[in-house]
Amino acid sequence: MIKQQLARFHRLELLAGATPLERLDRLSGWLERDIYVKRDDLTPLAMGGNKLRKLEYLAADALAQGADTLITAGAIQSNHVRQTAAIAAKLGLGCVALLENPIGTTDPNYLGNGNRLLLDLFEAKVELVDNLDNADLQLQALAKRLHRNGKVPYLVPIGGSNALGALGYVRAGLELAQQIEDSGHAFAAVVLASGSAGTHSGLALALSAVLPNLPVIGVTVSRSDEDQRPKVQGLAERTAELLGVDLPPAFKVHLWDEYFAPRYGEPNAGTLAAVKLLARQEGLLLDPVYTGKAMAGLLDGIARQRFNDGPIIFLHTGGAPALFAYDSVF
Repeated sequence: MIKQQLARFHRLELLAGATPLERLDRLSGWLERDIYVKRDDLTPLAMGGNKLRKLEYLAADALAQGADTLITAGAIQSNHVRQTAAIAAKLGLGCVALLENPIGTTDPNYLGNGNRLLLDLFEAKVELVDNLDNADLQLQALAKRLHRNGKVPYLVPIGGSNALGALGYVRAGLELAQQIEDSGHAFAAVVLASGSAGTHSGLALALSAVLPNLPVIGVTVSRSDEDQRPKVQGLAERTAELLGVDLPPAFKVHLWDEYFAPRYGEPNAGTLAAVKLLARQEGLLLDPVYTGKAMAGLLDGIARQRFNDGPIIFLHTGGAPALFAYDSVF
């Protein structure tokens, strides 16, 4: 049912095929537990990452509405803003981004390298703001200002995380379910970073419909369980409503919130250890904001025996460009 409903929505077909599902052989041997990775870091736009799946739907909607400028917001090192700017360049659209410095750093690499450097290459216009505590209102004000100046702006929410954007991960969930079936394995869980909630909500919605016994565990990157849970649940409900389906009975929000301290955008010792471990064991690059924290949760979950039997899938959502902004912590 979900697959048929999903086909009603237009997307830009920038991701031609499935991203790989790979076993991490050396890490699996080191942990004595089979670990697989879903390689959404290999999507084909602007050094990869999960946001392309959402932007396929959001940018298609922008074009359908006659927009000439994408506007969005995020941290200075936002992976989402980087990929939004890239798709704008690819489509010949303008891009304006509101950026905040969530960790208050003066490190020149954070302020000008990594994802921030790429924004300049994509010719995105950047406006620095003190914070994004009222991001929706700030973006709406930006849209009104651009409209007065003769532009036709399209508002892309932070993380691309609204119901339309979440369809990208409903589609990804169906794709992953097929790969799981083809593998012949009974997996214990899927683990991913849970931030703006679009990836988590869409993936969990799809997998609860087709693989109802497979938990999707979100490791929070900025919020407590109490604060993150309604974001994931609410977005899943709105996405199901957009699709015209009921939320599957098996749908459940699983969150681990012990790994995001001290705050969003600031790695802790476990994050850094996870990034180094994957680099040294597999030559696989995680980032210090999202995937490093999620992998730290996966590793600790194994140590604490929090998983059922079976191999574990890690959703790699990208973010490696941010490593160049955090060189001082390594």
